[in-house]
Amino acid sequence: MDILPFSSPITTPPIQLVEDPVLSKHKVQLWIKREDLLHPHISGNKWRKLKYNLQAARQQGQKVLLTFGGAFSNHIAAVAAAGKTFGFRTIGIIRGEEHLPLNATLAFAQEQGMELRYMSRSTYKEKEQPEVMLQLREQFGKFYLIPEGGSNALAVQGCAEIIHDLETSAYDYICTACGTGATLAGLVAGMNRKKQLLGFPVLKGGSFLKAEVDRLTKEYNGQLYHNYQLMTDYHFGGYAKWKPELLNFMNIFREVTGIPLDPIYTGKMLFGLYNLVQKGFFKPGTSLLAIHTGGLQGVKGFRERFGDLI
Repeated sequence: MDILPFSSPITTPPIQLVEDPVLSKHKVQLWIKREDLLHPHISGNKWRKLKYNLQAARQQGQKVLLTFGGAFSNHIAAVAAAGKTFGFRTIGIIRGEEHLPLNATLAFAQEQGMELRYMSRSTYKEKEQPEVMLQLREQFGKFYLIPEGGSNALAVQGCAEIIHDLETSAYDYICTACGTGATLAGLVAGMNRKKQLLGFPVLKGGSFLKAEVDRLTKEYNGQLYHNYQLMTDYHFGGYAKWKPELLNFMNIFREVTGIPLDPIYTGKMLFGLYNLVQKGFFKPGTSLLAIHTGGLQGVKGFRERFGDLI
């Protein structure tokens, strides 16, 4: 049983060639798979992660989705929009204290009908413990739990479908930004050892994601894969951290290509790719495909905090 399709006319995201003198100089081709164009509000890897979770919730007869996230979470915004689109009540457990007025992300989630509840940071760290989950079920009754970031085996299944649109023989490397590791796990599983994948962790010390990717692929299909590398030098200080050179790169990239990036995920990945190109990491003639995983709703929140820097 399939869930209702999106109203968006775009069903297969386009793959866009990047025309840039920097790439031409090093004889490297870069293509961008525009997953950000899947849907206005549930775009990129968020839709991929949610698709089979939404199916499972519907098949189980669940009417309520509960999930977790920070105050600027792309995942919170996407679950709220998905709930409105597909007829689920949604509850977002937000890390930290309430701050009014709501930022753009939480205001959007609330407009989509999501009930926002706040959890202390100390309790939030223990949110997966049985006693915390018991308290949530006593408070809210029956619900379908979607993990923080949407990362579980069903998310891996959805992210594996990103590969289905591709003629993979055309690319030497496929690249993605990494937060929780589910998108990379899905790409790795979908590729099934045919090509090398590069993951760009956006958290400091991102090498821990190897264990998480391995856990997710094993949970998904019982297999472990070794056809991927984690490029851990492009986090800019950690999650949601940035430096002026990152924003400068993003602005130039958009001027040259017309493709918007976000400073949390896709900006860091593309900065890293360009840096690797300039350092000679890729041989002349290499063809790269980068997955644009969306996340552009976060730009509005970034501008609320830091002004019109991007």
